[in-house]
Amino acid sequence: MTSSIFDLPLKTIDGQPASLKTFEGKVLLIVNVASKCGLTPQYEGLEALYEKYRDQGLVVLGFPANDFAGQEPGSDSDIQQFCTLNYAVKFPMFSKITVTGAEKHALYASLVEAQPATEGREGVETMLKGHGITPTSAPEVVWNFEKFLIGRNGKVLRRFAPATKPDDAALVGAIESALA
Repeated sequence: MTSSIFDLPLKTIDGQPASLKTFEGKVLLIVNVASKCGLTPQYEGLEALYEKYRDQGLVVLGFPANDFAGQEPGSDSDIQQFCTLNYAVKFPMFSKITVTGAEKHALYASLVEAQPATEGREGVETMLKGHGITPTSAPEVVWNFEKFLIGRNGKVLRRFAPATKPDDAALVGAIESALA
C-alpha cells in the first residue's frame, strides 16, 4: 500500500467527513455491504461480532456498495434506516462507495493491493456462475460481504470470501488472534 488506510478520506453514512484514523490501534473488519443481497442477513452476525469483541478492540466497518447486480440501490439515508430497523446495526457505517473497477475507492484499491487473494473465492465464483452471473476477475472483490481483517497496525491480515459467515470458525479465530 502506498499510503496508510488510516489517512484516506471517507464519509460517514450521514455525510460527515471521516477517516479510519479514529480506529487506529483497533482490529478492523471491513465489509462491503448491500441491502438487497442473499447475504444481507450477515448484518445480524456482523453486529453480533461487533458487540462480542468491541470491548477487546474490534470494530466492524460497513461500506455499502452497489457494484453487484444493483443490490444496494438506495441512498445513504435509505441504507442507514434499513440497517437500523432490520438489523439494529450499531457498528460504524460509511457512505456508499465503489469497490471494483476503474472507479474503485482508494480504500478498496489499497485493501486489494495489500491482499490480492480471497480465501474461499472459488466457491463463490462457482455459486455465481450457477446463477448465471459472471464473477469479477481476481483480485477484484468478488461480491457483496467480502471481509478484510486489518491488524492494529493497519496492515491487512486476511481476506475472506462473501460466503464466509460472521460466525465462521476461521474468521472468528483470525479475529481472536488479531485481538490477542
